[in-house]
Amino acid sequence: VQLQASGGGLVQVGESLRLSCATSGSTLGTYAIGWFRQAPGKEREAVSCIESSGRTTRYAESVKGRFTISRDNAKNTVYLQMNNLKPEDTAVHYCATDRTAVCWLDYELIGDHWGQGTLVTVSS
Repeated sequence: VQLQASGGGLVQVGESLRLSCATSGSTLGTYAIGWFRQAPGKEREAVSCIESSGRTTRYAESVKGRFTISRDNAKNTVYLQMNNLKPEDTAVHYCATDRTAVCWLDYELIGDHWGQGTLVTVSS
């Protein structure tokens, strides 16, 4: 399942963005969905994850208290609300699923199913 992230942009320090993750032709409701990011010269890292039920969420320490992941299965969409953005949040953000129901996602199961990411740039 290949997912499409959108909603990135250029913001100032302390501002907010909401990213969206969607797909066509598949139902996301049965899968856990994860948000990841890759900054220039760095490896891809997991940012947040939400299980299929929506009741369990996970966050990297660097974003706890600032980011909120949510899902609307009726709209087949997962969101990442990013508040109080910092320059170190600058990265291409991706969403993905490993087609299981639980977090954190397994990189091996994601395989090559990385969709096009969305660039978030936080300017100081």
